[in-house]
Amino acid sequence: MSEKNTSEKTALILLGCPQVPVQTSMALYLAYGLSQRGIRPVVAGTTAARRLMEVADPDRHYLGEMADLDATIDEITGKVRDFDLCFVFIHNDSGVAYAGTMAYISRARLYALLFGEHAEDLAGEIEFPCEVIAAKAVHNPMPLKRRLDEVMQWAVSKR
Repeated sequence: MSEKNTSEKTALILLGCPQVPVQTSMALYLAYGLSQRGIRPVVAGTTAARRLMEVADPDRHYLGEMADLDATIDEITGKVRDFDLCFVFIHNDSGVAYAGTMAYISRARLYALLFGEHAEDLAGEIEFPCEVIAAKAVHNPMPLKRRLDEVMQWAVSKR
């Protein structure tokens, strides 16, 4: 089913390798925040990232649809589905590449969530249109949470 054919807003939460601890908690927090605003979150990630999310929320209080990262990118590329918003979690160069891919293939309003020791350096590598949310957050999610809360005040009202 194409996401374009529904009136419900949707948001893709794209997760790469869960190497940095804050990714899982922040992704769950984001899914919760989107749901509270009437936006249906879809989490796409690597197998390890999805398993961590499932273990963290076994009763699916915050998680709804979960999908394979590569399969989701294939669906968007093939125009099978798309989203209104897309939040890409980035802590390394491959995360920047995934965000760049999403900027090219999706109509979604793109948010790059950069975190980890080198968040600011990675932010300098972004050369495609998106909203950049960067915080040096590795174990403590609060710096990234504060930045995300600022953006969420207006992000969900657009589109």
